[in-house]
Amino acid sequence: MTTGLHLVISTPATVLVDLDAVRSVRAEDESGSFGILAGHADLLTVLPASVVRWRDHEQRMHYCAQSGGVFTISGGREVRIACRRATVGDDLSRLEAEVEAMRSALVDTGRQSRVQHMRLHANAVRQLARLLGADAGSANRFNPSREEAP
Repeated sequence: MTTGLHLVISTPATVLVDLDAVRSVRAEDESGSFGILAGHADLLTVLPASVVRWRDHEQRMHYCAQSGGVFTISGGREVRIACRRATVGDDLSRLEAEVEAMRSALVDTGRQSRVQHMRLHANAVRQLARLLGADAGSANRFNPSREEAP
């Protein structure tokens, strides 16, 4: 029986990492960076786009840039990360640059979404103003009882 952690990192398309005997895992959530060793209490947290680090049984460091996902630990040794996109590698600076690109893309997507929302809102207001302006002469249009307004 192995005494280390069992680490699984997966995307909807594939399992990128499935390792036994991992000595430690480091990740970060909105509250900051945290480390996991065997025997850790159960945990569920959401990871932003970041680099996950782990040390194998030979003390070598490995890295995975992920686009944001769900991190769970159960039973004191089962560590699972489910994310939309991830890249495994040993070049930390390249992976950190990839994470920065993911974060920038997320910010750009948010901006585009807000601009589209504002356009739709402005169009709806224009349509309402046009309809209300065309019906300004017809008082019965908005009077459900069809009685003359005083």
